[in-house]
Amino acid sequence: MIMDFFAYDFLTRALIAGIIIGVVAPVLGMFLTVRRYALIADTLSHAALAGVAVGIVLGIDPLLAAVVVSILVAIGIERLRLSGKFGGEAILALFLSGSLAFAVVAMSAVGKFNGGILSYLFGSITTVTVNDLWIMGGLSVVTLGIIIKMYPQIFLLSFDEDIAKANGVNVTWVSVLLAVLTAAITAVSMRVVGILLVGALMVIPVLAAMQYRRGCKITIGIAIVISVASVIVGLALSYALNLATGGTIVLCAIGAFIISTLISSLR
Repeated sequence: MIMDFFAYDFLTRALIAGIIIGVVAPVLGMFLTVRRYALIADTLSHAALAGVAVGIVLGIDPLLAAVVVSILVAIGIERLRLSGKFGGEAILALFLSGSLAFAVVAMSAVGKFNGGILSYLFGSITTVTVNDLWIMGGLSVVTLGIIIKMYPQIFLLSFDEDIAKANGVNVTWVSVLLAVLTAAITAVSMRVVGILLVGALMVIPVLAAMQYRRGCKITIGIAIVISVASVIVGLALSYALNLATGGTIVLCAIGAFIISTLISSLR
């Protein structure tokens, strides 16, 4: 079965796409989880669905449209949050509900609300194209490069904004940047696990890694290993047993979390 991944081009592309997202998603998820801002991934995934709707209606690449719309929504969320006029959860609920409503109305208005939308909702990793891989790879390299270069600032911001300000970090700029990176990766991840499950791939491997109670960098490394392993095992199981790929990957991540929790309790 392992050789099937290299015998068929669509499985090879699926494996590459899964590994790319499996590496970058938990890196961002680490900082979001520590900030107790993990639900932004779910909100931005619904914004990505609105972007897909825009792409379908306008006849442009849905993936690129999803990236653009998600980034715009991310900027809007951070600007409202930093203004202090609204609570963080209220802002996320506003954009989550609004994005979903817009997507449903837009696609139903032009008669495009059909079974094809399920591939975006639940993932369709085996339909990943070479163009998708270039977009995923490019955004992932840029994202990881920025995080590595700005790690001290992002680290301080994630753990305490007041301490970050006291150390000269431009909290507004770094917060918006982190939200934009999350939006871009969330949008391109929908091919792997689907819009409804992309937040899980960002958060669950991080929660599993945190059970080992290591430092931030080591925890990120463990989360990446868990995430990539979940993607590979989930993809193999879904192919062998004819299961939904996105859901299988997330269930594998949940299994890793359960195992990590048991190991932690025994220790």
